[in-house]
Amino acid sequence: MNVRDAVEDDGEVLGELADAPAEVMRNVVHDRTVRVAETDADDQNAGTESDGDDETSEIVGFVGFDAMPGTVRVTYLRGSREARERLLEEPVRFARKEDMAVEALVPEDEADTREVVEAAGFQQAGTGPRFEGGRTLEYRLDHSVNANSTRR
Repeated sequence: MNVRDAVEDDGEVLGELADAPAEVMRNVVHDRTVRVAETDADDQNAGTESDGDDETSEIVGFVGFDAMPGTVRVTYLRGSREARERLLEEPVRFARKEDMAVEALVPEDEADTREVVEAAGFQQAGTGPRFEGGRTLEYRLDHSVNANSTRR
């Protein structure tokens, strides 16, 4: 699995994964840090005969996050379970380098995503904002030496 920065052309696939219009996801690519996970061409051809000409890869997940004072906030985590596990490492690594906490907003009805976030060490910190009529849960992972203080 390869992880790379998302580009505007990924909007259609991101929209399918997020159940959102492609244009909205193109805007997200511009407004936030968005990383996508792709299958390797070798992964796709595992167990099949290939002539070696198929260099295509498929996007199997993405993470969207942004940084605010003292916190990295994950607002999108979509895709296969393996992709979400790998992609969650991206904002966590960034936060660790910058001595920041990580918050993840997870739709309440996404049990698989809650499991991925909890397995990565996040603790539920309360409820998040309502999104498209549904409740979200807020998870937090503290790396900061100043974890209990708010930076401004």
